[in-house]
This record gives sequence, C-alpha cells and structure tokens, in this order.
Amino acid sequence: MFSSPRLRWTGGRRWVIGVPYLWLLAFFALPFLILLRISITDMGEGVDPFAPILASTDGQWQLILRLDNFAALFRGEDGPWGATLYTDAYLTSLRYAFWTTLSCLLIGYPFAYFMARAEPSRRPVYLMMVMLPFWTSFLLRVYAWKGILADQGVINQALMALGLISEPLVMLYTDVSMLVGMTYVYCPFMILPLYANLVKLDLRLLEAAYDLGATPWQAFWRVTVPLSRGGILAGSMLVFIPCVGEFVIPSLLGGAENIMIGRVVWDEMFSSNNWPKAAALAILMILLVIVPLAWFNHRTAQRVAQEGA
Repeated sequence: MFSSPRLRWTGGRRWVIGVPYLWLLAFFALPFLILLRISITDMGEGVDPFAPILASTDGQWQLILRLDNFAALFRGEDGPWGATLYTDAYLTSLRYAFWTTLSCLLIGYPFAYFMARAEPSRRPVYLMMVMLPFWTSFLLRVYAWKGILADQGVINQALMALGLISEPLVMLYTDVSMLVGMTYVYCPFMILPLYANLVKLDLRLLEAAYDLGATPWQAFWRVTVPLSRGGILAGSMLVFIPCVGEFVIPSLLGGAENIMIGRVVWDEMFSSNNWPKAAALAILMILLVIVPLAWFNHRTAQRVAQEGA
C-alpha cells in the first residue's frame, strides 16, 4: 500500500512545524517556567524549581506564591514605588540598547546597501569581511577595545604623536567606550538581515521612480527604505534584544555608573546568592522585551490583514 501524496505532505508539514515548536518548548518555555518558579520561591525555604506551589493545611489547599521578590524590585526608599538600583539598571539597559541599535542601523545600512549593489562576484568577499570577526573569541575582541580606548592606548598615543592633544582623552569606562564596544560587536547582526533584504530588491522599481521624475534621494527614501523595512526590523530586534541583557561589555568597558541589568542579575545570583530575586529580574527583563515585540507583531499582522482585505 502506498500513501497518497497529500498524506505524505501533511505528515512532512507536521514534522517541519513540530520540530521548531519542540525546540522552543524544550529550550525556551520549560526554562522560562523553571525560572518563574524560582522567582516566587522564598529563600528561607530553599530553591527547588520543582517544589509544588499548592500546599494542604488542615485540609485546605493554599496557593504558595511569593511575590515579594518582584515587589522588592520597585520598592524605593521614599515609598512602595520608587527609583531603585533595579529600575535604574533597567532604564540604563534600555538606553544603551536603543542607542546601540540606532548606531548599528546608521553604520550597517550604508554598508549593507553597498554590498547589495556591488557586483555579484564581489559580494562573497564583503560577506566574509562582515563575518570575519566571528572567527575570533568574543571576549578577546572586547578586551582589544580596552587597549584601543585606554589612556595609553592606540588612539591616545596616535593623537598625541600627531600633536592634536596634549594629554590623554578619557574614553575607557565611559558612555563612549560602552557604545563603541556594543556597536562593534552587534553591527554584523544588523548588516546581515539588511543585506538579505536589499539584495532581493527589484531594481525595476527604482527605474520606474526615476522615470517618474524622482531624484536619487527621493527614490531611496520612498522606494528602497520602505521595501527594506523588514530587514530594518529584523536587524533592530537582533541587536536590541541581546543588548538589553548584555553582561560582558559593561563589565569590561563600562564604569561604576554604567550598571546594566545583566550585571545586576549576576551580582544577585553569584555575589548575594539570592536566586529568587535574580530570577525575578530575569523574568522582568524577558517580559520587557517580549511583550512589546508580541504587541508589535500583532499590530503588524492586523495591518497586513486589513491591507489584504
């Protein structure tokens, strides 16, 4: 007996769709639930992610939820809700992630546009140039920037040798070093999606814009940029999301005032040994990124459906 092509296609489609869902379930949903369980655990009771959240007392079932770990994140000195180390760390992380994403977009878009418009024989060389930093350890690349931006580093030595400055510029452990390091590390994540989008652009649309009297700038702004919106959004998400929870770069290039949420989670987990609070910080950090993205994707899907109708 031979199965029909329709049945084979249905079974293959289930495998294609099911494998990614199983991957997300095993490596995202399940760890997230374990992290959520730890975040509502009392430190005095020990940290057991598989402990039951229902308990029977005198024949009555009670739901054991410790929300103090979440409330403590926003409990300021002047009242129950106020600025704390944790809220400042969240805001700092969002600020650095935003400016890093913007910097990567301003640098990555022209480079991706140049790659997409280059001769097909040269594109693999340019792609290799973008991916070449991935061949070197992430930690070594960040350490290299310490030598470049230090008071006696390469930049200051060169400027002093040229007579442009008389004393070293303070660049390390500042906002400059943070943005430079994060932009350098995450710029390829912006370039690659933009290139994949721009290389598929139908050039006949630009020719039509020129025939209708558009200048090169008008054609770029009204044709190329709107059609590359998918690449811009994909690259921005690939940069913004990991930047929010970045730990290595703030630790090596950031100063005492550049405290991001990744460093705070590390301190709570390993220095204070307060796993529930660290888990609560991580949960809020995940929700801080996922909820706006989910809302944006929902609105985008609604707009596409309305335009299709």
